[in-house]
Amino acid sequence: MTEHLPVKLGISQQFPCSYIETEQERLLVVLDHEFYTEQKFEHLLALGFRRSSDQIYRPHCPKCDACKAIRLEVSEFTPSKSQKRILNKSKQFRFEVSHQSKDIYYTLYEKYILLRHHDGAMFPPSIEQYESFLTCRWLTIHYLELWQEDRLIAVAVTDTLSQSLSAIYTFFDPEYEEFSLGTMMILKQIEYAKHLDKRFLYLGYQIDACRKMNYKTKFKPYQKLNNNVWHLDIKK
Repeated sequence: MTEHLPVKLGISQQFPCSYIETEQERLLVVLDHEFYTEQKFEHLLALGFRRSSDQIYRPHCPKCDACKAIRLEVSEFTPSKSQKRILNKSKQFRFEVSHQSKDIYYTLYEKYILLRHHDGAMFPPSIEQYESFLTCRWLTIHYLELWQEDRLIAVAVTDTLSQSLSAIYTFFDPEYEEFSLGTMMILKQIEYAKHLDKRFLYLGYQIDACRKMNYKTKFKPYQKLNNNVWHLDIKK
């Protein structure tokens, strides 16, 4: 996986997988501080790595390879009929981009976790957990905001690199669930990537066995990383 980059790696202890109950998870963690730059991190993204806070990692599980990195070449993306309807709905909201985190984000994040993910690994939410997950000291982050008048209803935390954007996490007001805000914010990230003339939008890992992840495959055509090579997935 890292034959093209001479990077020093560490391996974490095993711990219960957050997505497949029967599996144990283990991570490769990048130890070389020289790779904690935007330029070198973009190379690692293309090799299936991600970041959580300041740390760069990749799944390295002993008996499972279900996590597949997935990305879109934004110039090739064509919205489906349902996605076009969601984009039309988004016109009633105001879209803004912030280059720094705001205190109001945590209030929305806390509400989102409490109401939507009370059975997940991020429950209960805390400021410390929020900051350790979403902030980063060495990377440029853009916060894509969606507003209804003076009410913040969604935030997509997005890493901004030379040739790509990387979707880190989206949280939204559950009271607006009928607007499919999770899908809407990915569509907004695609539009923003095109606006910035970026080639790729990385969507993290796709896990076919996890229903919560299946929304990522609805953005087509998408590419998956298999055996160190990106393959265009043309399944309908």
